[in-house]
Amino acid sequence: MSRLHVEISGKGPDLVMLHGWAMHSGIWGGIRDQLARHFRLHLVDLPGHGQSSMWESYSLEAIVASVAEILPAESIVCGWSLGGQVALKLALSVPTQVSQLVLVATTPCFVKRVDWQWGMDQSTLLLFMENLEHHYTQTLNRFFTLQVNGGCDMTQVLAQIRDHFFQHKQPDGHALRAGLQILLTTDLREKLADISQPVLLLHGENDVITHVDAAKWMHQQLPHARLVSFPHCGHAPFLSHPNQFITSLYDL
Repeated sequence: MSRLHVEISGKGPDLVMLHGWAMHSGIWGGIRDQLARHFRLHLVDLPGHGQSSMWESYSLEAIVASVAEILPAESIVCGWSLGGQVALKLALSVPTQVSQLVLVATTPCFVKRVDWQWGMDQSTLLLFMENLEHHYTQTLNRFFTLQVNGGCDMTQVLAQIRDHFFQHKQPDGHALRAGLQILLTTDLREKLADISQPVLLLHGENDVITHVDAAKWMHQQLPHARLVSFPHCGHAPFLSHPNQFITSLYDL
């Protein structure tokens, strides 16, 4: 298992940024410089994404272990979407290394279940997985579009996502399929009560990938949580509402 690629900049408390499925650390480029004025930023490429190599074994537990290796003590860990699930597991697995959590557009369970209505239909994720094999580009473009649905300035935000995506080589196909498998199978709902760290929940009110009610539910379940919702916002508030997003982190 090779070490993850991490870009470090700035001075201040350690802030570790974990991107979502199919992306890489370049997605934070629009807010990086402003955050680096207040934090020592660690922009991580998850395995098979950006400049981190792919592994044969790819599971949520393996990703968490790899991030723990490069995680400074008492870090603030900010995770977006799938990266938020990694952040939750980090807080549980290595609590002394995680001082606070920032969960951006995160849900404890991505798919709908009998007792969980705020997820995506399992069939949608399975179709993404199937279409990656035959229609790779179209499938990723569909995912990019879902991220901006429900938000303002959709065209501008979509252009930002595509620009950031193509900054580095495209993610490994096996990593994309394995990541979807993690989203299909992970259910962290019963673990939330065990998280002792303060948690800041940042969520778009019109997110169609991770419903805002999932964040509201986590707000009730987590012992020490604060929820900031972004009006007229989809799945990527740091792109559509960068100033409000940065201000929320400054207030930690």
